[in-house]
Amino acid sequence: MKKGKAYTLDFRRKRKGKTDYRTRLNLLVSRNFRVVLRRMLNNFSVQIVDFSEKGDRVLVSAYTRELIKYGWKGHRGNVSSSYLVGLLCGLKAKKKNINSGVADFGCFRIIRGSSFFAALKGLIDSGFNISVSEKYLPSEDRIKGLHIQNYAEKIKGSPSYQKQFSNYLKSGLKPDEFIKHFEEVKNKIVKDGSK
Repeated sequence: MKKGKAYTLDFRRKRKGKTDYRTRLNLLVSRNFRVVLRRMLNNFSVQIVDFSEKGDRVLVSAYTRELIKYGWKGHRGNVSSSYLVGLLCGLKAKKKNINSGVADFGCFRIIRGSSFFAALKGLIDSGFNISVSEKYLPSEDRIKGLHIQNYAEKIKGSPSYQKQFSNYLKSGLKPDEFIKHFEEVKNKIVKDGSK
């Protein structure tokens, strides 16, 4: 532990690992809207935020919980749901004439093809302009949930099928029809966003 007169205590949010002030300052200096991406255990959120001296103002937001009203029965923390919430947020932003921004990952680790980049892909597909390298975005098959569907077909009939996909089956979603369900929900979001 540091001692002496020269020691100054870091900001509380920095000590707790909640805010990286150097990155935040760089994002604010860009004078663009920030696309704040946050992942919880079972949910994902995308917010478009503007800086104000009195505090940040959330202009547009979308949460995976909102996908339920479009009929989403899958998990709300996976790559597919992250893409859909990014698409939903982008369509909401379009209605408010917000067309561009910079990604703010907070203190989360940046992993290629993760749910963060699936949400950015959803924003891009909605017509939102955000700078991101193609190599970081997940493939179309992964976004649609082909890996989930293939795995479900592989273990179908075994005892682990019921255990692995119990929440999907409880909500009425057959995991071996995941892509079809994804496309239905995506079409509803696009249709609703174009009104």
